[in-house]
Amino acid sequence: MSVSQQSYSAWMLRLHWLTVLLIIAIYASIEFRVIFVKGSLERDLIKEVHFVLGLSLWCITWLRLLVRRFSLIPLIEPAPKAAVLKIAALMHAALYVFLLLMPVLGYLLLSAADSIIPFWGVQLPALIKPDPDVAAFIKEVHELVGKTGYVFIALHVLGALAHHYIAKDNTLKRMLPALFSTKS
Repeated sequence: MSVSQQSYSAWMLRLHWLTVLLIIAIYASIEFRVIFVKGSLERDLIKEVHFVLGLSLWCITWLRLLVRRFSLIPLIEPAPKAAVLKIAALMHAALYVFLLLMPVLGYLLLSAADSIIPFWGVQLPALIKPDPDVAAFIKEVHELVGKTGYVFIALHVLGALAHHYIAKDNTLKRMLPALFSTKS
């Protein structure tokens, strides 16, 4: 790794912050659907936005994994203890599983509910046969995993802040766009 490699590549930074924006929009769309009457066009539209953004996040996550595979990972300085690195690796793995699992659950839910499966103007095929009982089960799982996502996100943010303010290492700075990072 070159000395100038103090942050992630521009691609990794863009994909990370695009992921953040998509997650905010996905959670906002599903949380704010309740301001509209059930069965209304507005509520159906916001649920469609939720699904389209969720499936977009699934695609972005695979792209992130591909880019990450071929990108240099900047060193954390000062280097944390091995146990901290293991916890961070487990947390990142859990986040990636979450980012890949949730859209699949949503897709399966719409399939089992015999709903239209929209994706940027294209109607996708169902993955499974319609079944109201299966749809109800998948909905419960999707909602439970979605609530767990709030915990993952909070832990991720708290971890980054702990690295910055307590460990005083460069973990957070490596992922900040140049606009926010300062040269040391």
